[in-house]
Order: sequence, then C-alpha cells, then structure tokens
Amino acid sequence: MVSRKVTVKNPTGLHLRPAGILCKEAMQYKSLITFTCRENTANAKSVLSVLGACVK
Repeated sequence: MVSRKVTVKNPTGLHLRPAGILCKEAMQYKSLITFTCRENTANAKSVLSVLGACVK
C-alpha cells in the first residue's frame, strides 16, 4: 500500500470543479484510490464521495 499526506491549499476546499479533476485523474488507474479527512474516508473515483468527505 502506498500512502501520502497532502495539504489542500484552496481555502474553499474540494468543491465541485477540483473534485471532478481529482476523480478524472483517479479514474485513469485500476487501483483502489481512497483518502481520509478527519473521520471521513472517500473513494477518489466518485465525485459524490469526494464532495461528501467535506474536505476544507
């Protein structure tokens, strides 16, 4: 398993446009891509899951 820690510098967090870009990039890979923010875990290949994680 590969794990990375990243910082979202956008003050509004991952709203619709950045979440869509993240999902589009993640869809290019066959592997399972998830991220965790606080207690929320989200599938990076699903825009609704990314938005539901409330990353700020």
